[in-house]
Amino acid sequence: MTQSNRWPSGKIAVIGFARTGEAVARIARDRGNEIVVIDDHPSDRTRARASELSIDLVVGPSPAELHELVRMCSYVVVSPGVPPSHPIFAIAAKSQLISEIELAYLVSTVPIVAITGTNGKTTVTTLVDEILTISGLRSTAAGNIGPTLIDAAVRDDLDYIVAEVSSFQLALTHSFRPKVATWLNFAEDHLDWHPSIEDYAYSKSKIFHSQGPEDVAILNFEDDTVMSYATDSVARVVTFGESGADYFVYEGQFFGPDGEELGAVNSLARSLPHDVENALAALATAREAGASPDACRAGIAQSRVLAHRVEYVANIDGIDLYDDSKATTPSAVLAALRGFPSVVLIAGGRNKGLDLSVLRSFADESADHLIRGVVGIGEAGETLVDLFHPDYPVIVAHTMDEAVEMALSLAVSGDVVLLSPGCASFDWYESYEQRGEDFVRSVDARIKRSDQPSRREGV
Repeated sequence: MTQSNRWPSGKIAVIGFARTGEAVARIARDRGNEIVVIDDHPSDRTRARASELSIDLVVGPSPAELHELVRMCSYVVVSPGVPPSHPIFAIAAKSQLISEIELAYLVSTVPIVAITGTNGKTTVTTLVDEILTISGLRSTAAGNIGPTLIDAAVRDDLDYIVAEVSSFQLALTHSFRPKVATWLNFAEDHLDWHPSIEDYAYSKSKIFHSQGPEDVAILNFEDDTVMSYATDSVARVVTFGESGADYFVYEGQFFGPDGEELGAVNSLARSLPHDVENALAALATAREAGASPDACRAGIAQSRVLAHRVEYVANIDGIDLYDDSKATTPSAVLAALRGFPSVVLIAGGRNKGLDLSVLRSFADESADHLIRGVVGIGEAGETLVDLFHPDYPVIVAHTMDEAVEMALSLAVSGDVVLLSPGCASFDWYESYEQRGEDFVRSVDARIKRSDQPSRREGV
């Protein structure tokens, strides 16, 4: 294995022993570091996995004990699920605190393509990896999809790692330096973790902070917040957008900086407005990483709709139903709503401290997109009633089955019933995937009761 000369010596503390923490602990131990692994609430599976790997867990130490445990550590690697209220943030020095992506960069000898943004990260990461692979480059997607970034980083059989990176991870970086760094968009999110929206934006911008002049920073030309950080970058700045950007769309075609055609919009698996924007970002990122124009065109033609992202489910009595359970922010809901002329919206869940009133503003102000009605679910259901009543039909459902029935009762033929919650899932479900699967189950059950044709015949 090729060795990086950036890997730290000394003792490493790992806070949290889920998927990411396990990978960090395993790799650090295998590279000769002394490790201490701390988990406040280990599950039975966590304990079993630690035993299997012969790793000792320190469970729920007091602040004084925690201070003593990390006092002699070179780094303290904080897993993504650790909240900012955890005492480690007050006890460890800022120079000690890092995320897994920082450690992955320190170990990697392979260039990293990093992608961040409030919405669209997984879709773009997946498409970039596919385009690079079509180009003949040895690539893997890592992070929230595929292996952990640090597991990919210790491989020596890759030309590129394409990494989806979050604000939580970027906040705890000091030297993380992607060869190509792409910031897709910015909207209010994660204010249950970041102390302010300004801190959230600054954390996102750290994707560019350690880049050099030979690196590439790719920014959304249509997003004022993203573009406000362009002048801070010493990397070569490249933009994407509908018009006026380096990578742009014209008369149904994607184009690069030299006017090269990179594919047709109508060759996408689906071409809602946010699909076009995501494809453009992926083309810019892949092309700047070395993908060929032919591979870009082939990648666009082979693109697919990922699960729970405005995914078609079925048609019932002329009404199309879509699963957009991955939409956990109001901005993601707005992106989905812009794709349809008339919608009954199923929204709600556990709000992350975000402003849901933008959904009402969209309903009031958009002349081209009708919100025919709203079904509220979960903890935020009553909030949606307060926002939309009495000017719009709005109902609170107490189960997903109720939500589907109520939405269909509000819709007319030609409408779309859209599950696009704008909130986290953790009131009713363990994940957005489970929420989306329950929606699909409920639609299936409704079809069986009405002897409708089977669902998911595709779009």
